[in-house]
Amino acid sequence: MAELGKKYCVYCLAEVSPLRFRCTECADIALCPECFSAGAEIGPHRRWHGYQLVDGGRFTLWGAEAEGGWSSREEQLLLDAIEQFGFGNWEDMAAHVGASRTPQEVMEHYVSMYIHGNLGKACIPDTIPNRVTDHTCPSGGPLSPSLTTPLPPLDISVAEQQQLGYMPLRDDYEIEYDQDAETLISGLSVNYDDDDVEIELKRAHVDMYVRKLKERQRRKNIARDYNLVPAFLGKDKKDKEKAPKRKITKEEKELRLKLRPLYQFMSCKEFEDFFENMHKERILRAKIRELQRYRRNGITKMEESAEYEAARHKREKRKENKNIASSKRGKEEGKEGEFAAIENLPGFELLSDREKVLCSSLNLSPARYVTVKTIIIKDHLQKRQGIPSKSRLPSYLDKVLKKRILNFLTESGWISRDAS
Repeated sequence: MAELGKKYCVYCLAEVSPLRFRCTECADIALCPECFSAGAEIGPHRRWHGYQLVDGGRFTLWGAEAEGGWSSREEQLLLDAIEQFGFGNWEDMAAHVGASRTPQEVMEHYVSMYIHGNLGKACIPDTIPNRVTDHTCPSGGPLSPSLTTPLPPLDISVAEQQQLGYMPLRDDYEIEYDQDAETLISGLSVNYDDDDVEIELKRAHVDMYVRKLKERQRRKNIARDYNLVPAFLGKDKKDKEKAPKRKITKEEKELRLKLRPLYQFMSCKEFEDFFENMHKERILRAKIRELQRYRRNGITKMEESAEYEAARHKREKRKENKNIASSKRGKEEGKEGEFAAIENLPGFELLSDREKVLCSSLNLSPARYVTVKTIIIKDHLQKRQGIPSKSRLPSYLDKVLKKRILNFLTESGWISRDAS
């Protein structure tokens, strides 16, 4: 009988008979929704205690804007009915809510509150995505025109078709890219007793096959775009002779070879425009460097550049003539000029031509070289005779010089390789 009476919130003393939150750990603690949501605490009650929702079922969820006086209990039955019977089955939904609601009332209340109301605007997106996959879309589906629409056949002779193994009516080759791709789906069949794992496995096989078809078509498109078939048959040379273009430098040819992998990501026109723009960039950079050189030399007008270039040409010509004359004088002097740094030093006449070159490259005087050579050969002979010897090389001989001289003596046959 006490439960049928009015109940009040223990915190704000408001009436909570329609709806209240009762603490499951403290006795006689009932809070209104406002105090419960604010985390009110009183006496031994704490906001983290367990709670139980006591619903009288007589309050409304939508307030004054709700038409027909739908209670919270009826709203809960309506949501259960829409989940159980589905949207549109208003007769069964009305029977589930109660005899007091007609199918028309159920439909109007659900559409106005849950679809066109604030709850519907917040939950239902403006544009509902289509969950059905369109396999004929042009974005590359299994039945898209990009895969099913054949390209125009190649304009080649019958002999060339036989040479390539090309079938013009099908626009196919006898040997296609990934020739065994059809084995992925050749054995597939749809069975009604397939479980989910088998169905997903077959879908994966179909997806793999579609990817291979896309790759075949992509390669054909690249071959058509860059005229690879005429290039293979040698027809592109005649076309180049008919339509001459600018002369391609050796550096640009090497750069084209390095950037050849980009062909698959760019069309032929884009690739040619790319290199044409690079050529223009090189010309502009060269022109900028030339103008900067004029400015460094005090030229501020283009009229003065012609006079400057003529004077520079004369200077370079005189320098070139001077270099030619000096080279002729060097040839006349002969090999003696190579050893000008050591030819006047003592011991120079004792050296062979190769030894002169060695001393000149090491910047080592002939006398010191003869001393080092004598010590190394003497130590080598004593070791071969089994006589222990301690090498006493001069202090001016570092490791690099010693290694160079040892290699030279070994190559000349003065000492054996084991000794070196």
